[in-house]
Amino acid sequence: MAGPPVPPVTQQVGRARDCGQRPEVGELREAARCLVVDADGRSIPFKALYGERKAIVVFVRNFLCYTCKEYVEDLAKVPEAFLQEANVRLIVIGQSSYHHIKPFCSLTGYTHEMYVDPQREIYKMLGMKRGEGNNVSVRSPHVKSNTFLGSIRSMWRAMTGPAFDFQGDPAQQGGALILGPGNEVHFLHLDKNRLDHVPINTVLQLAGVKTVNFTNKPQIIDI
Repeated sequence: MAGPPVPPVTQQVGRARDCGQRPEVGELREAARCLVVDADGRSIPFKALYGERKAIVVFVRNFLCYTCKEYVEDLAKVPEAFLQEANVRLIVIGQSSYHHIKPFCSLTGYTHEMYVDPQREIYKMLGMKRGEGNNVSVRSPHVKSNTFLGSIRSMWRAMTGPAFDFQGDPAQQGGALILGPGNEVHFLHLDKNRLDHVPINTVLQLAGVKTVNFTNKPQIIDI
């Protein structure tokens, strides 16, 4: 269900590089030359994802991570019509083999674009962290499971999958960006830990996309 229409936000929010700094143009240009891989194993330059249109790009930790699964389940609720109206792409990037893309999309109900950066080259160039940060107080509004149950579910998926396939580096953290067209960087958030997700509606609003009611509760609109 859509939230009330909101104008795009023009100022940056969040903690870009934890000090209010956006990535240098040179860093983005270097990352732009890296290749990402789609669900069919085709490689394309990272810049092709945002060179011609503005794009929301979400980097996830790994496809076994329960917090990533639940975050992407909410990303799946963003209507394609909202993105088309704003002329914005919504893209998720993981860091596993491309063979895991289709199963992860099926698991989460996600139908927008998804790619992988198997060697984590873009993760590294954009300064995304490895390991858990000290700030344990953050809580993603999109994660419903508690740590114990979420971890059990992740372990079960790992045990029922190929042996020793963690579907990405377990220590890698993710982040969210709004890029393009060209080398424009409108927003960058680097996750400090697995729960440090930027709220999806914050990113949508920054990109000029209508927000979404994730609560599944009816909204009262004054007329």
